[in-house]
Amino acid sequence: MTKKLKFEDALGRLEKIVEQLEQGDTPLDDAIKLFEEGMNLAKQCSTQLDSAEKKLQALVKTDSGFQLDLLEGEA
Repeated sequence: MTKKLKFEDALGRLEKIVEQLEQGDTPLDDAIKLFEEGMNLAKQCSTQLDSAEKKLQALVKTDSGFQLDLLEGEA
């Protein structure tokens, strides 16, 4: 399992994996390991984006401007 990275770090690593796999010269066993790592990173990025989207959807307009309503469990 890939350790949890900041979104930008996970995305950067995923981009490097894609570049390496696109070169086509990675041995099969290594390519499979890279593919598995990439899939885990893609899932992690997707989860982090979903979380960020939910936070943004909680943004509500008030008379004095905008306010972010924290979701349950956050504070």
